Amino acid sequence: MRELDPTANHADMYANNFSKEQNQKFMTEFGVITERFKEAMLAGTATSDPMIQDLVRQHYEFCLQFWKPTQTTYKSLAMSYIMPSPYRDTYEGVAPGLAKYHYDAIVTWANQNLK
Repeated sequence: MRELDPTANHADMYANNFSKEQNQKFMTEFGVITERFKEAMLAGTATSDPMIQDLVRQHYEFCLQFWKPTQTTYKSLAMSYIMPSPYRDTYEGVAPGLAKYHYDAIVTWANQNLK
């Protein structure tokens, strides 16, 4: 696994050589994590809550299937959730405010768990 350039468009950094079934599995896993983030946000759970921080750990482990983010690159990925990008559009399409919520949760987790 390679480290991503924090200034790069993350989606363009890996070749999708996965099968249709693998891609469907990834989409399902990602959808479950995203739905849990949405439910927690709507319930008013703080991004620093241990449950949310565990969701970030799950998200990070999901990312490990494609690349190994450092603290800097993982926070850069999170930044793409709040800057104009397809990532932001996707999260905001799930629930308004979810992109910033996920960003805040990732930054907290990355600061505590990645060096």
